Amino acid sequence: MAFAQPLGPQATSRQLRDLAELLGAQGFADFKAARRSMGFTQRQGSGKFTAAEADAYIEQLQNSDAEDLVAQPSPVAQRLSSTERTLRQIPDERLAAELQRRGWIVMEP
Repeated sequence: MAFAQPLGPQATSRQLRDLAELLGAQGFADFKAARRSMGFTQRQGSGKFTAAEADAYIEQLQNSDAEDLVAQPSPVAQRLSSTERTLRQIPDERLAAELQRRGWIVMEP
């Protein structure tokens, strides 16, 4: 068997449609958005499921409470410049004082 090939026949278009609808009801835009929360593999995140996998996920989604799975945005790694990193180390009071010195109006959140 070739590397990373699914074990079994492909899911039908109806199974994929049902799975996509159930994921949409949970708040996921597509298979990739649900990948982390559902534990999909990279192949499954691309919408490629075996019939058995699709049935298992459909059953899981039909039997789960709405609170079990919540669509959460994937954490995005922030790339900060050196200036941004320096600014984050300065206390809020000092930043506010500098902005006021420059003529800005500053309020606490």
